[in-house]
Amino acid sequence: MANFIYEGEDAQGNKVSEKVSANDRYAVYDIARNNGHTISSLQEERKFALKNLFNLKRINLFLGKVKNDELVMMTRNLGSMLTAGLTVTRALSVIERQTKNMKLKDVVKQVGAKINKGDSFFESLADFPEVFNDLYVAMVKAGEESGNLSESLQTLSIQMERSSTIKKKIKGAMIYPAIVITVMFVIGVLMMIFVMPTITDLFKGMNKDLPATTQALISTSDFLVNHTILALLGIVGVISGFIYGLRTKIGQHATSWLVTRLPVIGTLAKETNSARTARTLSSLLNSGVDVIQALEITEEVVQNIFYKKILRTARDRVEKGNALSESFIERPDLYPILVGEMILVGEETGQISGMLKELAIFYETEVERKTKDLSTIIEPLLMVVIGAGVGFFAMALIGPIYSISDGIS
Repeated sequence: MANFIYEGEDAQGNKVSEKVSANDRYAVYDIARNNGHTISSLQEERKFALKNLFNLKRINLFLGKVKNDELVMMTRNLGSMLTAGLTVTRALSVIERQTKNMKLKDVVKQVGAKINKGDSFFESLADFPEVFNDLYVAMVKAGEESGNLSESLQTLSIQMERSSTIKKKIKGAMIYPAIVITVMFVIGVLMMIFVMPTITDLFKGMNKDLPATTQALISTSDFLVNHTILALLGIVGVISGFIYGLRTKIGQHATSWLVTRLPVIGTLAKETNSARTARTLSSLLNSGVDVIQALEITEEVVQNIFYKKILRTARDRVEKGNALSESFIERPDLYPILVGEMILVGEETGQISGMLKELAIFYETEVERKTKDLSTIIEPLLMVVIGAGVGFFAMALIGPIYSISDGIS
């Protein structure tokens, strides 16, 4: 016999939960009927088994992640189905069957169940902040309240897609130099461990004074050879410490300050943040979200601390009755002059969301163009870095050999 747990109601309508032993599920219904209960849910009590710990479905649900592209596709499809006349629950059911991502499938199923119980769509989404951020929830809420949910979802999908495209462009431009520098570092470490020791023995046997660069390479090689594990742990510790430092408050301030002041990169960062700010504000305002809430959500969307402060200041000033454009016009060091002026024109004409959309398109185009140019700038700089590294090794190793040869001559 197996143990079963069923939930339901008794004759008076009170909820009950019972644990019974029976040969099969059909016998459980007979037991419940004899007790005067109706069953709403029934499941077999599972015994502990090692294989349950390695259930791939559970692992996928726990560790799974919803990619931005998957969320964009879901949002676009949802908007299209609502435009075609499907209800929200039916559209979610279609998406649940369509998606291959187990995490997204589970979340969509739970959202649909909450809506069937009487919750609104945006409230159901808000219960899953790891998938649907504040921007997503606010846009859906505005669409529900205005009766233009399908239009809000289409606008949201465009916003998310453009933001994702900018991120991919910038990451793509950075991947090449990151790979080259990483390979150079690995080759350098391997040379110090396997190549340098043979040359070191040659230098030590000559009993000659060596240049400081050569002595530094020999000392580094000796340390890596004699304490390889300690050195590797030290490298991992330095990298981990650096990453942790970037996530601290001081690290975030330092990174936010440095990025906007680097040559070429600084201009790209300013235009990226301008595009993200304009696109987010435009989408929210166009969907009917009030300016105060739109600024609060946009503050969460941008990552740079100094841009967050500007948006927070703008929100506080708008609450006091000041113009939205003031805070942007006062900070031309972070937001290009065009941003503040376009918002000012939008306020004067009553077309702020339209002006912000034009701004977003302009700076998104600029970012795409400059990321392409960035690749052509990075390549010669990498050649210089590689040449400097090779030159340093050559001078440190070949220089002493030449001086010894001259002495012998």
